[in-house]
Amino acid sequence: METLPSFHGFCANLEQEQLQWKKWYSEEKAESADLPKAYKDISKFHRLLLLRALRPDRLTSALSVFVIDSMEEKYIEQPPFQMADTFLETTKNIPVFFVLFPGVDPTPDVEKVAAKFDISSNNGRFTNISMG
Repeated sequence: METLPSFHGFCANLEQEQLQWKKWYSEEKAESADLPKAYKDISKFHRLLLLRALRPDRLTSALSVFVIDSMEEKYIEQPPFQMADTFLETTKNIPVFFVLFPGVDPTPDVEKVAAKFDISSNNGRFTNISMG
């Protein structure tokens, strides 16, 4: 990092201001804590570099804030799944597969949308296959 102009003399500063750096390093949310004096005005991008080097555990949170500030929240927040929208993107030649996590069951949503189009297991137009 010292090869970057924003971090020239960084290692020496770590030694000289070790108490301030220790305080910052000990913060639960270092990504939003005040940096030592010499680095308090670095850019948000350079702050990410610093976190990557010294507190990689806080990088994910810092990246989320960086993306929200630089772009929009829609780039980190996934919209809720809408089965009706997914159904409109399918055809009879395009099956829908769900990879599920414990506690997730899309079956009621699938059956609700299917019922609107007279698709059910009773009339043979709907097949629910559980792989596991």
